[in-house]
Amino acid sequence: MAGSTTAERGERQQKPSGPPPLLRSRRRRLRAVVLLALALVFLGTPTLWLLYGSAWLRVERVSVSGTRVLEPARVRQAAGVPLGEPLVSVDTDAIEARLRRELPRIDTVDVARSWPHGIGLEVTERTPVLMVRKGRNFIEVDDEGVRFATVSRAPKGVPVLELRVSRSGTAAASARRFGEDRLAREAVRVARALPAGVAHRTRTVRVRSYDDISLELAGGRTVDWGSGEQGAAKARTLTALMKAAPGAGHFDVSVPTAPASSGS
Repeated sequence: MAGSTTAERGERQQKPSGPPPLLRSRRRRLRAVVLLALALVFLGTPTLWLLYGSAWLRVERVSVSGTRVLEPARVRQAAGVPLGEPLVSVDTDAIEARLRRELPRIDTVDVARSWPHGIGLEVTERTPVLMVRKGRNFIEVDDEGVRFATVSRAPKGVPVLELRVSRSGTAAASARRFGEDRLAREAVRVARALPAGVAHRTRTVRVRSYDDISLELAGGRTVDWGSGEQGAAKARTLTALMKAAPGAGHFDVSVPTAPASSGS
């Protein structure tokens, strides 16, 4: 019988032994998955116990930062953080919602876990830009028109809002069209636009209608502002007008391209 040819012997030598490469790759991936699953089983149980069952990672303290008017103790009370509970299970979203509901003075609050034993409450309070008289008290209004707190004494440098809307004529029509809440928001819009040199001297923002808003400044000086529109242009015009006529007692910037001043 003739022996095998050189080509046949070469084929036998080059023929790979064992399973094909694709099958070997799948087997390696399967082994990796199995090993990972076993690791999670053996490591996961102690980890879960550490987070939820042990006394090491539980809430022991609540810190408060960022308050200006609010007392930190009041913030902690309203937050209702469950002391002694596992830190990992504390519902930070629920704490945030509770704080905003219980303390309207809070504008924003960041509730964060401080491992291994703390919860941190970083508070930003609303800042009043106007006050509304209510009997002997004052209601604080922020720059979004939100009425958020009642105080017995008006903060220094915050003007009082007066709504003097007539019940007849064009002013009454304005009140019916926009409503007092909208008119109050226009007053807030004006207060936000005031130049710094005027803002701290403004004592009263008076609203008679949507386009009839005026200011009463310290020393009895007055400003006709008009509507809340074109606030930046009116602020620049008022600043220039006060420099040009420092002795005037009344300024009109309701039409910023045609300002006027009068009195002394």
